[in-house]
Amino acid sequence: MALLGLALAGVLALPAVGQDSAQHLFFENSLSPEAYFYSQGNASYPSRLRLVDGKLPVETEHTVSAPNALELDWSSAPNGAWDATIRIYQWRNRHVDFRGDSLYIWIYSPQQMMAGSLPQITLRDLDGGFTAPLPLGRFAHPVAAAQWQRVRVPLASFHGDGVQPFHPRRLAEIIFSQGAADGVAHRLFVDDIRVEDAAAQNAAPAAAPAELRATAYERHVDLRWKPASAAGATQYVIYRAEPGGEFRPVGVQRPGVDRFADWVGDKPRELRYRVTARTSAMRESRPSNVAAARTHAMNDDELLTMVEEASLRYYWEAAEPHSGMARESVPGADDVIAVGASGFGVMAMVVGAERKFVPRAAVVERLLKVTDFLARADRFHGVWPHFLSGRSGHVVPLFGMYEDGADLVETSFLLQGLLTARQYFNGTDERETRLRRQITALWEGVEWDWFRVPQTKDALYWHWSPRWGFHIANRLEGWNEVMITYLLAIASPTHAVPASLYDTGYTAQRGEHHYGERHTYYGIPLAMNYTPGSPGPLFFTQYSYLGYDPRGWRDRYTNYFTNNRDEARVSQAYSEENPHHWKGYGAASWGLTAVDGPYGYQEYKPFTEDDGTLAPTGAVSSYAYTPQASMAAIRHFYRDLGAQLWDVYGFRDAFNQQQEWYSGIYMGLNQAPQVVMIENGRSGLIWRCFMQNEEIARAQRLIGLERDDRQQ
Repeated sequence: MALLGLALAGVLALPAVGQDSAQHLFFENSLSPEAYFYSQGNASYPSRLRLVDGKLPVETEHTVSAPNALELDWSSAPNGAWDATIRIYQWRNRHVDFRGDSLYIWIYSPQQMMAGSLPQITLRDLDGGFTAPLPLGRFAHPVAAAQWQRVRVPLASFHGDGVQPFHPRRLAEIIFSQGAADGVAHRLFVDDIRVEDAAAQNAAPAAAPAELRATAYERHVDLRWKPASAAGATQYVIYRAEPGGEFRPVGVQRPGVDRFADWVGDKPRELRYRVTARTSAMRESRPSNVAAARTHAMNDDELLTMVEEASLRYYWEAAEPHSGMARESVPGADDVIAVGASGFGVMAMVVGAERKFVPRAAVVERLLKVTDFLARADRFHGVWPHFLSGRSGHVVPLFGMYEDGADLVETSFLLQGLLTARQYFNGTDERETRLRRQITALWEGVEWDWFRVPQTKDALYWHWSPRWGFHIANRLEGWNEVMITYLLAIASPTHAVPASLYDTGYTAQRGEHHYGERHTYYGIPLAMNYTPGSPGPLFFTQYSYLGYDPRGWRDRYTNYFTNNRDEARVSQAYSEENPHHWKGYGAASWGLTAVDGPYGYQEYKPFTEDDGTLAPTGAVSSYAYTPQASMAAIRHFYRDLGAQLWDVYGFRDAFNQQQEWYSGIYMGLNQAPQVVMIENGRSGLIWRCFMQNEEIARAQRLIGLERDDRQQ
């Protein structure tokens, strides 16, 4: 583990990892191993198109961008028809703005194919505009057998064919369809589809990556390199070799991410690696140095450390470069900082310093950068917005025009992290002293009392805008993620609210929230119910309790450690019962919590909202409550599903085996809780640091919380 800690410490520049490359890349790889989720096909007799569950099959033997390509296997007959659609992956906040004058597609046929036998191609944009079909063969030479050929289709060749105009920069779908009805079976592989300028094809290859290092784990090898220059490169290509064997490509990585996780399976293996930089026209750099590694069996403690360290990288390596704070998602909008997720990331960095994944001094430098940025960023009565621009520090109203001001809940998540860091970095040197001073100034500048309900003053409001005031009107109450907001508001040394707001605001029994309404599920009694028939998503048991230690205290409703533990037990029992019979659910595969699923964001909560989507963060971040059940999930997610679920920042955001879907993004809100709650379960580090803030003990006394050391 020490070697990888040194690799993390060597990160000097933080990259753009989301939108920039997305303005050219349409398709590179499928995360689903059998069929590409973002595709569909249809055929009408007597024509034929091979599909897997209505989607295009994935090809792994012949690729341009390893490890896979897509397969078109068809026969076209008179009076028949077929079509196959490839869609873009619309991840969170993706801005579709393809830049280039040409569409490039790599194609491969096992047998020679005349250009006239190739399918037609149609384009559709995000607004429903589409083009007339064009014969792909017009732009391709006869396809030689068993050779990859790159086809260039000038976008100017396409002409709109619908009521809505077609906008090529908003390209959303590429549709292949029946061409010549020759009655012959054809098989064509397509890969690495891009929109680029024709002039860009003459780009010289980039310089070779350097200082390649390989660190082996149980079933994957983590590779890290230093790019000599990213100019001209559209991909890094990762090559692997068995002892005495040839190097073969096993994967690609986008520029800006100088790390790769190579999944190699369950048998211990001795492997060698090298990496090149490549242009989209396949001009390749010299290879890097060769690095070797041998995979090996790992015990539970080593697996926990592995998950902590990998998840930390999201906040250390993929942070926004100007602010040092956490991006909302990766890939995603590179400039958009998530304030609450950044607070979670601060706690993850404390774990990184303690476990020596990164040097303590380097974490202090990063946090000084963060606090410097926060001091000059937009604030509204001392409260930061939900999202900020990393470049300018100004508010980003990502969720709509009314959210152009303060977000009290996200600010409380941020301060939970900063107050943890204030206690951990307790050294007497100038840097740590300055960090503590800056955190204190930020903490004391928050005007919590401004956010009391204007009419009755008996609760806090989530949002305030200088333009719209309290127009969003989101009163903070009920069993949800906001307990930490009330604790900090009552604890404030400068702008505290009355402790009575804990009862009249947070625990108020009004509206659709039923605080303290007891239910029993699977024989497990719960004191909290979010909506009728459901305890709610698991993040309710995590976000407020990353720093705040619920052990040994109770209010008149519950002991929150006991309640949170039992909510995790209910979530596991729900997956074990699996009332909808979803594929993949079970005692070791659980974790319903809010996440982006196959069709966008949902809360995903037992009994009332479930389509087969699980989030590893739900189960893994429950480790402090349910170590055995969470450890079983970690083993299963890594050992059984790791080929699809594990990547450079740890477990992917979500998956749905029923629909064979695996998330292609990471979320700032979801990686750090895994680091923090694993560590709280192992050593109690973050709980201990946060609770050392004397303001928190004072708030507990004012609220009237009682000692309760019975962790039943």
